[in-house]
Amino acid sequence: MLSLIQRVTAASVSVDDAVVGAIGPGLLALVAMEPGDSEALIARMAQRLLGYRVFADDAGKMNRSLADTGGGLLLVSQFTLAADTRSGMRPSFTTAAPPAEAERGFNRLVELCRQSHPPGVETGRFGAHMVISLVNDGPVTFLLRP
Repeated sequence: MLSLIQRVTAASVSVDDAVVGAIGPGLLALVAMEPGDSEALIARMAQRLLGYRVFADDAGKMNRSLADTGGGLLLVSQFTLAADTRSGMRPSFTTAAPPAEAERGFNRLVELCRQSHPPGVETGRFGAHMVISLVNDGPVTFLLRP
């Protein structure tokens, strides 16, 4: 499992020109499920998404988490993040979980994040062609593994 997180001042995801998820200040997480991602890994990723300290404290240091700030979380499934790009000129997706497994894992991640983050968790639409708009704050971007 991989999550590419970006600290944002705003982010939204649209499907067929309709916004299906939007947040103000918080985190946009592009999430790729990999074969065999377990319940323990999914739970660990939920903890990391909510607890990773990427927001400034009063001294200007990255010392506050999404849980601390109460910001929004926008989770978007993105299987291409798990692509194997080490050889050739075309990505291989053998390192991404099959669609049914990925959807189950992604939905579980969403469920766990919603249980632990009352300020709100928005999502895209699994398997759809999505258009993502964001204003990266910093810019601040990290690749997380559980």
